Amino acid sequence: MPQLRLKQFSPLILEPLDLVIDEGETVTLSGPSGSGKSQLLRAIADLDPHNGTAWIGDSAADEMPAPQWRHKVGYLPAESSWWEELVGVHFSQTPQLHALGLTETILHSSVAHISSGERQRLAVLRMLQQQPQILLLDEPTANLDPHHTLLVEEWILKYQQHHGAPILWVSHDPEQRQRVGVRHFEIRDKQVMQT
Repeated sequence: MPQLRLKQFSPLILEPLDLVIDEGETVTLSGPSGSGKSQLLRAIADLDPHNGTAWIGDSAADEMPAPQWRHKVGYLPAESSWWEELVGVHFSQTPQLHALGLTETILHSSVAHISSGERQRLAVLRMLQQQPQILLLDEPTANLDPHHTLLVEEWILKYQQHHGAPILWVSHDPEQRQRVGVRHFEIRDKQVMQT
């Protein structure tokens, strides 16, 4: 797996950023609500307007069609989207539900009738099933209790260990940042600064 590189990169609300996240490295990001954390992740995923350039290895985002770039990037928003009524329709194959404390009966459930924590865990499984090269995680455990938080962290880091994926992980929890991150950045006054 290659590294993620950002050169003079920013969504329109932040100052330009130079950042390299190496293969197998997790960088955490925090900042006040509305400071631009989600916009940064969405911009890297090429879902929002931005300045600068992002690379995965030697492949630049602006040198390939957007769908091809988005296939390489695993972006997990804070609120995941579900376009069909039944959970199971969103998976191309049966996910490893037990790893995140879920059972196979949930695949036959309506998305509207499962909890926000169940949707969040399913969204993690759905994203990783696509085998992205990098992971952009926007508070992937925000709706989870401590037990399921640790299960999700373990599953994501297991994927990283197996695939070498660089991770940019938004988290407000300092204990989580210490558990999963190698470096930490914070957004202050429209600047992304290492702490």
